[in-house]
Amino acid sequence: MHTPTVCRIDGLYGTNGHNREAEAEKRRERYEALSSSFRGHFGAEKSPLRFFSAPGRTEIGGNHTDHNGGKVLAAAVNLDIIAAVEPIDENKIVVKSEGFEENGVWLDDLEPANGEKNTSEAIIRGIAKGFSNAGYKTGGFKAYTVSEVIKGSGLSSSAAFEVLVGTVLSHLFNGGKVAPMKIAQIAGFAENEYFGKPSGLMDQITSSVGGFVAIDFKEGVPVIETVKADFDAFGHALCIIDTKGSHDGLTADYAAVANEMKSVAAHFGVDCLRKICRQDIILNMGALRAKFGDRAVLRSLHFFDENIRVDKLVHALKNGDFPAFLDYINESGSSSCKYLQNIYSPDNVKNQPLGIGLNVAEVSLSRNGACRVHGGGFAGTVQAFVPRELLKEFKMNVETVFGAGSCHILTVRNTGGTEVVVNREVEGLF
Repeated sequence: MHTPTVCRIDGLYGTNGHNREAEAEKRRERYEALSSSFRGHFGAEKSPLRFFSAPGRTEIGGNHTDHNGGKVLAAAVNLDIIAAVEPIDENKIVVKSEGFEENGVWLDDLEPANGEKNTSEAIIRGIAKGFSNAGYKTGGFKAYTVSEVIKGSGLSSSAAFEVLVGTVLSHLFNGGKVAPMKIAQIAGFAENEYFGKPSGLMDQITSSVGGFVAIDFKEGVPVIETVKADFDAFGHALCIIDTKGSHDGLTADYAAVANEMKSVAAHFGVDCLRKICRQDIILNMGALRAKFGDRAVLRSLHFFDENIRVDKLVHALKNGDFPAFLDYINESGSSSCKYLQNIYSPDNVKNQPLGIGLNVAEVSLSRNGACRVHGGGFAGTVQAFVPRELLKEFKMNVETVFGAGSCHILTVRNTGGTEVVVNREVEGLF
């Protein structure tokens, strides 16, 4: 049985090199503002509010590998979604997210609702159904949420919201004993079956588990390894560059990556590339190029090389070899550009914000650090590991091109979905 995770604010968030106490006080003020927002929307609470948090995530390595049974290295980040929560007697979950309309789901009917796909209600209903299917308890509550996880940033705001709802249900009605992996699986179920997005489990696992997480999707149940590493000791900042590119109209581009890889796998009578090896591609190169085209073959070669890189990244982290870690990040970025080809849409070659972002990052780094496309690609964000002595100039260069606030400086968060204790007098918590 999983031991409940409860954290104090000053043990949950990193400091980005700033004063620890000042950062903790800033976080407390954020939760106090959340309490005020709860009261402003729902009125005075009848019982003490409880607080919860679920982090966004960043993909470190394994670009477009999970959908073909591959390997991924990801990390939870300090940007999160937080919630003030109060249980209610009604058998209903009510969530008010700042800036959005209130969402309500009655727990008496948890079957998918017509016209509800792609909505927050679908996620809430799907999470509750997943808990019920797994034999866990559900119950009513009202919550006010505030998010720092930028939408469209590749930090996966949807997974953080799913994990947040699952974490609340775990702590309020199941003693906090639902394991993070189980919450991630239920979150994935809700996203696939209720929300209607056919994604893998990388986002949900990383948000729920926290820290650096290596995930192997070779078999039906992902194999997860938490990788212990003191990122702050490496002297680099993790930066996410928002290139302001829209994901609208890119669904076909994303789907084509997985589908082309799977079409190559199907040539060998299997359903994903992980069930064959790189040499199969090499020995059948002529037939594969003629049948599927060069891009499908190149994307398949990227898959096999990226899997090996994930193992190398994990090994480098475990051994504190940060120079090697940076080399493999750069290799991943190069492979994504040349072979995976997810830097811009072939249907819109005049619009290449990721290419611009990568160029600005590379020039600013001056052969130091590392950078790569972040997440699904085609638009969105660039990931960079920036030496702290270059951080000020790096941020200035990025924001000169993409505008103020486009360079997000993050830390790796070691805790996933959790209940948060705001009262600084409470002892015995980390």
